[in-house]
Amino acid sequence: MQQERPGIELSGQPLGFAEMAAIGAGKVTISASATGMARIAIAREIVEDAIASGMPVYGSTTGVGAMKDVEWSADELDTFNLGLVRAHHFGTGTPFSCNVVRNAMAIRVNTALTGQVGCTPELIEAYITMLEADLIPVVRRTGSIGCADIGLMGQIGAVLTGVGEAVYRGKRMQAADAFRAAGLQPVRMAPRDSLASLSINAVSFAAAAETTRNAAASIRILLATAMMAAGALGASRDPWKAVRHVGTAREALIGAWLCNASDDWNWPVATHVQDPLSLRMIAQVFGAVIENLLSTGHKILAATGRSDDNPVVVEGRVMTSGGSLPLDVTILLESAALCMAHAARNAFNRCVILGNGQRRDLPVNLVPPGRIATGFGPIIKLAGEIFSRVLSMSNPVSAQSLVVAAGLEDEAAFLPLVIERFERQMQALKRLAALEALLSAQAIDILGDEPKGVAAMLYEVVRKHADFYTVDRPLSAEVEAIEEELGSDDFLSKLTEQVPIASFDDFFALGALDRIGERLPRHEPLISA
Repeated sequence: MQQERPGIELSGQPLGFAEMAAIGAGKVTISASATGMARIAIAREIVEDAIASGMPVYGSTTGVGAMKDVEWSADELDTFNLGLVRAHHFGTGTPFSCNVVRNAMAIRVNTALTGQVGCTPELIEAYITMLEADLIPVVRRTGSIGCADIGLMGQIGAVLTGVGEAVYRGKRMQAADAFRAAGLQPVRMAPRDSLASLSINAVSFAAAAETTRNAAASIRILLATAMMAAGALGASRDPWKAVRHVGTAREALIGAWLCNASDDWNWPVATHVQDPLSLRMIAQVFGAVIENLLSTGHKILAATGRSDDNPVVVEGRVMTSGGSLPLDVTILLESAALCMAHAARNAFNRCVILGNGQRRDLPVNLVPPGRIATGFGPIIKLAGEIFSRVLSMSNPVSAQSLVVAAGLEDEAAFLPLVIERFERQMQALKRLAALEALLSAQAIDILGDEPKGVAAMLYEVVRKHADFYTVDRPLSAEVEAIEEELGSDDFLSKLTEQVPIASFDDFFALGALDRIGERLPRHEPLISA
């Protein structure tokens, strides 16, 4: 028996990570507020009055880009608007997940509800109807320079008209077949609707939100493995205590977490005067990282509640706009990518210290005494490769020169490319966390330690997939299995419940979907349909 899904009413106000996680998973219904729809109707009337007066309206009665000076007659508008959206179905490559596309559609609806777009109410209703039917356009991810996602949003817009591809009930098919199967009719694009369907950054903002949330999850895991490695190496906790008094607010937050997460594990301290910086400055490194991620997350959420269209309806007029350049989000994401390189270096340095031995009389390559083996020496090279991989994707690309559309369009942010590189960094960081946990577990067993709390959780995951190392063996599959479990929503839920960082965990809605439901308005449970 199907149960009614909880609903989220969009009003034009910025979305939250919990809402987007639920929308992306298809676990909630979407509706538009009455006041938001009233704003859409008012803006539409302004656009129609402008068109009726004979005033050229960019992308509605004129061409776009280099064809901005071409004006279409009333008899030509239907053909132009249908062709405009279909001409911008030019994305290629691997598709975005349905989660990202659902959120992109919801963001388009939400930003239109500001009353600054000028599209028809029928267009917004069509988006909501498709989401309700779970008819999700296939959006290939290569096709935007980050100055309005025309090649990405164009794929959604084209599906609205019945061409392109869509996923319906888990099956990828032609859009026309999906509409028939769902019992829906394609949309007729009225003037302004075509450009409103494609000249926005909704796909990029949806992908940026998902990737930044994944980054927050990866950093939470890497922070936990950092504490585990510190314990295995016998690091002093004094710097973590000191930072609570002399550090920044975020550094103090991480210092407190490290102390709380390690409180049950009374490891022997092997520190002479002071530790290497990669142990002593964990709070400083991760404090800077989470500060950046929070700033980036807030900036992305703000973008889900403002119109970045061109033109826009403001002050009772249709005005041209430069709002389609998402440079604020892009630059913060690029700084986040640099933060990930610092986190990766921090973890790599601890992996090297673990492999070198000496601290707490650990053997070189973590080979147990009396055993004939090469041990973990070779796999340290994998940790180095991962660090270099993360570092190589931290160089900024947003300021590259690009001139298109006969010189009319000479600014770009390359936000989709920045997001794609950021995603690849996240994948690498998860593997690096698995390596750090594996090396730490080996050191713990050699020393006969008994980890407690968070470290015990990590240790159990490692030993579930990898036995204590005594004889040389292949490690590839073991590392991947540890990575998969540590990166799972279930493990993250356990970690954030064990020792939370509430201001961070709740903001990014970290953990399994049932916990995300607790963060939605009215705390309605998410129920599988």
